[in-house]
Amino acid sequence: MTANAISLVTLALQARLLAALRETGDLMSSVFVGPFDDPQAQAASLSVFPYRIVPNASLRNTEHRVAAPMSSPPYIVYRDALPLDVHYLISVGKRLGVSEDPLLNVLGVAIQTMQKTPELPGTTVMPVSGTHVSLEPDVVRVTFEPLGTDEMSRIWALFPTANYRTSVAYVASPVWIDPAAPTVVAAPVIQDRLGSGQRASPSAVGSRP
Repeated sequence: MTANAISLVTLALQARLLAALRETGDLMSSVFVGPFDDPQAQAASLSVFPYRIVPNASLRNTEHRVAAPMSSPPYIVYRDALPLDVHYLISVGKRLGVSEDPLLNVLGVAIQTMQKTPELPGTTVMPVSGTHVSLEPDVVRVTFEPLGTDEMSRIWALFPTANYRTSVAYVASPVWIDPAAPTVVAAPVIQDRLGSGQRASPSAVGSRP
């Protein structure tokens, strides 16, 4: 992925959740991406907020290999790429005239969807607001992340004007931030040949003038 990898993964997650909500028949559902104190977050069915981004410890010293569009070379190498874990908080909104019970059902649909299909495949093209998003050849896995009361409280304390809403946390990994240009890889050795000079015959060596 490139510098917009975090944005692409977030949009893909938004599209996955929105599609699941629309499949329930609720055509008025919406998924907002951003902080909780935004008025649109309160009016949406769900809000998705990337609250923490950290390097992936197990992949940090690993080069990033991406399948090449052509067979030669078979892959593209990024040796200075940074793998990230992006932590999201998914919260129910507060639609006017709607109690929290139906929105808890919306949160249940989100959890059910991510449990059934936890991967965001790079080859999938996902519609978001009339546009199309592709995650390139990478596959990002979204995993449920249990949060304690203290950690959840610290997150919501960042938004003192927003009322707490029932929330769950997920982590998307790995999200690769690649250099602008791939690493130049030398051509593979196709044939190994050892050459030497012509050996003189014994008669030629002994017949010196």
